[in-house]
Amino acid sequence: MTLNILFFSITFKKRQVNPHEAVHQEMVEKLYEQNKDRQISMYHEM
Repeated sequence: MTLNILFFSITFKKRQVNPHEAVHQEMVEKLYEQNKDRQISMYHEM
């Protein structure tokens, strides 16, 4: 009788975000929301 056992260990580390990256990410999210709102308003005009 053979018993094969395989174990995986997964570790998650919280990534440290520097202020420049945080400002950039905020700007990207803001632009994304603006474009989404623009698309919705164009759809409702049709």
